[in-house]
Amino acid sequence: MAFVVTEACIKCKYTDCVEVCPVDCFYEGPEFLVIHPDECIDCALCEPECPIDAILSEDELPEDQIDFIEINAKLADVYPNISEAKEPLPNADEWKNIKEKKHLLDY
Repeated sequence: MAFVVTEACIKCKYTDCVEVCPVDCFYEGPEFLVIHPDECIDCALCEPECPIDAILSEDELPEDQIDFIEINAKLADVYPNISEAKEPLPNADEWKNIKEKKHLLDY
């Protein structure tokens, strides 16, 4: 099972998780990061690094985040790979506690 970037990442894009990934399975879109499910080795190093708890194991996703399994898989084939940390989005702190952001994601 892979890890999944969930809705909390939208409009934030903290990249602390990217630095610890041993297989570089993160991909970066304009508003969101995703994990390529075929590249993730389930090491769990990324999960505790996310400052907003946006990364979860596929088998621990809450019901309202199940769609993000497919979203991560689909967008990982479109977004470019990211292997180094960057600054979060400029308004990340304002967005980090906002729920229900999926409608803001263009997929």
